[in-house]
Amino acid sequence: MELLECKNLCKEFEQKQILKNINLKIPKGKIVGLLGKNGTGKTTLIKLINDLLTPTSGEILIEGQKPGVESKKIISYLPERTYLDKEMTVKQVIKYFEEFYENFNTQKAIKLLKDLDLDIDKKIAKMSKGMQEKLQLILVMSREAKLYILDEPLGGVDPATRDYILDTILSNFFEGASVIISTHLIADIERILDEVIFIDKGEIILTSSADELRNKEKQSIDEIFRRYFKC
Repeated sequence: MELLECKNLCKEFEQKQILKNINLKIPKGKIVGLLGKNGTGKTTLIKLINDLLTPTSGEILIEGQKPGVESKKIISYLPERTYLDKEMTVKQVIKYFEEFYENFNTQKAIKLLKDLDLDIDKKIAKMSKGMQEKLQLILVMSREAKLYILDEPLGGVDPATRDYILDTILSNFFEGASVIISTHLIADIERILDEVIFIDKGEIILTSSADELRNKEKQSIDEIFRRYFKC
């Protein structure tokens, strides 16, 4: 059984088709890049998988079940925009995650925060944007989930923060789990990818093993992406 499967998935908003016949399978134990320019349907697909939107037609299966309460227990989701209450302290946010998610590993979160030398009594409002991004990622990666979905985790942060984010993803996802990373910043992320999915104008135009694609095309994933999506 696949960890995630989409079958003929379509989504319309106000009679405009955003996703068209999406068919994909995500196995266990893979880091997958969902790659496309901004506005191509990546976030819509992610919201459908997370049961934040309802498909117009087609089907999504997560471990053989439709999205719902049970799938939310095994998916750890990092949205594109920060959702943390900035009036809370880091300690309060950790406590909130601990109470809300049965699979939240508090000790892992505290260790990662100590690595950053972050005062857990500090208010989120007093933290820099980059530090808030790191905190949110740590919270997501500290869940012992089966599927991690990260929507533009590198957007709007400096190169040093990008390296930290990639290293945190690589070294902290739960054993046997899969990670879907949605991004248009291919060069920064391609070194960690096992598989790639190119999406354009709401349609999947390519799926491949990252290594097989590089060997076949004799180019980096970033170069291939630029060729596919050149204006």
